[in-house]
Amino acid sequence: MQARILAAVLAALAAGTASAATDTTTFNVKIVITSSCDIHTVAATDVDFGNQPSTSTNIDNQGALNLSCTPGTAYTVALDNGQNGTDVNSRKMANGANLVPYQLYRAAARGAGDVWGSTIGAGGNVLAGSGTGSTVSIPVYGRVPSANFPAGSYNDVITATVTY
Repeated sequence: MQARILAAVLAALAAGTASAATDTTTFNVKIVITSSCDIHTVAATDVDFGNQPSTSTNIDNQGALNLSCTPGTAYTVALDNGQNGTDVNSRKMANGANLVPYQLYRAAARGAGDVWGSTIGAGGNVLAGSGTGSTVSIPVYGRVPSANFPAGSYNDVITATVTY
């Protein structure tokens, strides 16, 4: 009887210590993140000079572009000449044949070196920056040197382009 008990105990131990076979493999988890910039999801704020008497000079106001770029992505933002300008130094708002000159700037000082245009490279007049991953409000500073023009409602349309 003891032999049977001993045989049963040994059989149980042998069954419990038997190992299962295993095999392993590895695999990669991947993603490719590409840079992107979005300048139109959040609408731009107009540069609105409001109602002004014809005697006003150096009328300043500002609008804003809203830009979201991938973190660390270098970008430039260019502004075109508008619908009535032949270059960035001749931007004009129109009311029929009447034209009111104005200028757009990258800095609140509104100096000659702050004119915002579309020239890239040496002597360029675009705005440069680096993405943060969040939407950033970029001010667009405007100035009308003189309102000494026929009364009326004047308008121009500027196209902003982000390059990244």
